[in-house]
Order: sequence, then structure tokens, then C-alpha cells
Amino acid sequence: MMSVNRDPVRFDGTPLTIEDVVALAQQSRCAELSADTAFRARIARGADFLDRLLAEEGVIYGVTTGYGDSCTVTIPPELIPELPHHLYTYHGCGAGRFLSAEETRAVLAARLASLAQGMSGVSVGLLAQLETLLRHDILPRIPAEGSVGASGDLTPLSYVAAVLCGERDVLYRGAVRPTAEVYAELGIAPLRLRPKEGLAIMNGTAVMTALACLAWRRADYLCRLATRLTSVNVLASAGNAHHFDEALFAVKPHAGQQLVASRIRADLASERPSRNEQRLQDRYSLRCAPHVIGVLQDALPFFRQLIENELNSANDNPIIDGDNEQVLHGGHFYGGHIAFAMDGLKNAVANVADLLDRQLALLVDTRFNHGLPSNLSAATGERAAINHGLKALQISVSAWTAEALKQTMPASVFSRSTECHNQDKVSMGTIAARDCLRVLELSEQVAAAMLIAARQGIALRQRIDAGLALTPALSKLQAALQAQIPLIVEDRALDRELITLVEAIRAEQWELYAD
Repeated sequence: MMSVNRDPVRFDGTPLTIEDVVALAQQSRCAELSADTAFRARIARGADFLDRLLAEEGVIYGVTTGYGDSCTVTIPPELIPELPHHLYTYHGCGAGRFLSAEETRAVLAARLASLAQGMSGVSVGLLAQLETLLRHDILPRIPAEGSVGASGDLTPLSYVAAVLCGERDVLYRGAVRPTAEVYAELGIAPLRLRPKEGLAIMNGTAVMTALACLAWRRADYLCRLATRLTSVNVLASAGNAHHFDEALFAVKPHAGQQLVASRIRADLASERPSRNEQRLQDRYSLRCAPHVIGVLQDALPFFRQLIENELNSANDNPIIDGDNEQVLHGGHFYGGHIAFAMDGLKNAVANVADLLDRQLALLVDTRFNHGLPSNLSAATGERAAINHGLKALQISVSAWTAEALKQTMPASVFSRSTECHNQDKVSMGTIAARDCLRVLELSEQVAAAMLIAARQGIALRQRIDAGLALTPALSKLQAALQAQIPLIVEDRALDRELITLVEAIRAEQWELYAD
């Protein structure tokens, strides 16, 4: 279950974690822009340096020039103040679903974290306006589609820029309303962007990074849940607990794989010997579960490093070094690390969903479940003939798994040359992040179905073996599931229970392993 920390997440240029972003997204913590005078002076130095350059007629990309391929176009001095507003205006061409409230809060947090590094040439007022959106939960309506993940998340972040300036629509207190109307109601002054501020907001990786933070957290919990479900499925199918022996895993020392095996070993610990020592080897979906889940477990720390490095970076262009008075033109808006992390994470997660799907296929099949009734139906007597247990649920799990596996095609290999070949190699990081969230959504549905199967399978195994011992961890899970899910004796629709279980998974309802 998620721990609650009511201390604010402070934005002062020091590193944030994935958990900080998730806490802001879920409103378990609030945002606070640092009032430290040294921090604010550092932010101001970048904006002041830009002002001096403009007064001296310096040439600055995106400030005194057009954008992208239009960098050779010189902007007349009297039109420079209008340029940032044109940037977010013409990028108002997003499509697809709107980001959820949780996703949008994460985007605001990710952009504020980057700008708080003090290398973007923005004013303290811009940072304060972003903090205001988070504090009042004024959420820009951000279309999910339209970013190629280089030159930043330009189109989706244009909706953040427009809202900061009092334009377009927001979600506020459950209703979609014009930003100007909400600002007037709350006494918030619309921002007038200074030179470079439109570019600083939009020319970065905030959307893909925000989605990556949310995806990582969900994948971490799913990894733990899949491990516990495997433990239950080994018991329900009268499997061989010796497949997870410590000495066995010592000779293949992948740390995550060893951790998964040790968790399963602890879940299955019992004073009683294995009841199936005559069957030397279970099928791969049980025997090799640590090898499958272990890939995800081993990948999570690496992906955390990539995501948090991106989160705590200045990732727009140009970089404005106010301390050393330099304008550094580069490509930090390129989201390749997030693209790689999300392409890899969705692959590892989908493989875990496939593992659970195969475990369910064994549990419902009397040829492989070692004495359990067909389709895990609890109906007995003559009524057993008309009851079908989890037959349809297994079909749905197969469908969700197949769709998750289909989504694993890496987005990052589909780079396109765009914008007059200025953006001729792009990351597709935002598409990869959205794909990863979809794979997680489908995989969580698979896990929800497996919770129903776990509740059913253990109860039916205990009919056969009344002395079956459960460790405290498995007993606690089974008791919770029994309280939530009535035993399926007579056929019933399971959709509402599935929805409730998916919500419980996303809320991290069950405490899973203290290591």
C-alpha cells in the first residue's frame, strides 16, 4: 500500500525522484517553489543575462530568430515580445485523448523540475505560475498525440504554455472550463511570456518523462504482484516449490531474478515437505517464473536511473548559463533515453502478462491443474454441468495479453524526418511512453483476472487438501480476496469485480514484500 508523506515536494533545483512526481500526480503531496533567495537569484540571473543580450542586439535562437528551420529568419526587435505567443499558438494542433488529471499533474511537475535547474533563461514568475497550477489543481487540457519526442514535446506542451497565459481550456474541480474564466474567479493574472519563455516551456521532454514516471511506478508494483500471484499459482496447481531453491539460483546470479526467487521461496515456506516431489519439473510458466519476472525486476533500477536523470535535467534549447553568461545551442530536448526506457519497460511488462496468461491456462485445464475442477468452477453435483467458472475470463485474459504483446513494437525505431528536415532524427519517446502505459493497463487487467483465479484456485485446492498450509503473507492475501470476491459457484458476470480489482492494483492496495 502506498505510504503517505504530507511534506511538500520542494522545487529548488535539487534532484526529485519518481516517487515525488507520482505523489504530486496523485495529490498525496503538494508542490512548493523554494523561497530561498540564492535559488531565486540564480533563476533571475539567466533571465537578466538574456535581457542584456537583447539590449546589445545579440543573436539568440528562438528569441531573435524564428524556430526550427526558420532559425535564419531575423525577428524585428519590436516583434520579439510577440514571438513566444506565436510559438504556442501555431502548435495548438494536438489530437487524441486528453491526458488524465494524474498524467497532467505529472507533466506540470516534470516541466517545473527542469526549469528549476536554472539553465533555461526563464523568470521566477514563470516558475511561480506553474506552481500555482499545481497548487490550485488547474489542469491544462493536453491532447496526448502530436509529439515526435525531439525539439521536445512541442505540441502537447503548447497547451501548458497557453494556459499559463490564460488561454485555452482547463480541467478545474471536475469541469472543463475556459482558463480565463477560472483565472478571473481565483484572481490569477495571466502570464505574459518573456523572450525565450515559450521555447523554455515547450522545447523539453516533460510529457514523456512524466508518463515514464507513472509507468515506472506501476510496473514496479505489477512486478511484485506477479511474483506473489506466481506463489499462489504454484500452491493452487500443487506445484514443486523446489524450483525456487536458493542454491539453484546462486549459480545464475542475476540480482533481480534471485530476488524474485527469494520472494517466492519465502511465500511458499512451510514446515511440511513438498507434496509433489514425484513430479520433478513443472511447466515453464511456473518453473521459469523468476527468469521472466526477473528481467523486469533487473531492468527497473536501470530504467529508474534514466528516467530520473531526464527528470532532473535542463532539457530545452538553447541552454542559458546565466552564471557564466553563455548561450549554448544543442539538442537536450531529444528524448532518446526515455524512449529506450519505455520501449524496454513495455517489453518486460508484456512478458510478465504473458507469463500470467500461461499460468491461468494451466490452472483452468484439468489436464494440467492436478485435480482442480475444469475452469476452476466451484459448482458441484448436477449443477456442475451448466456452470463454466473462469472459461470466458481465460479467453479475455488471452485477448488482453495478445494486445499487450502486439504493443511491444519499439516506437523509437520509427524516427521520421520532420520540419523541413531540421528535425531529421527524432526519439518518438512520447509515443513509447503512451504505448508503455497501454501495455500496463492491459497487464493490470490480466493481473486482476489472476487475483480472481488465485482466490478460486486456493479455495478449490483446499477442498482437495484440507491441510494445505499458507504462509502468513499468502494467507493475508487470500483472506482479503475472499472478503472481496465471493467464491464462483454459480456463473456470474465478473466485469464489475475486475474493474474494482484493477483500481485496487493501481492504488497498490496490497502490501507486497518489504525488501
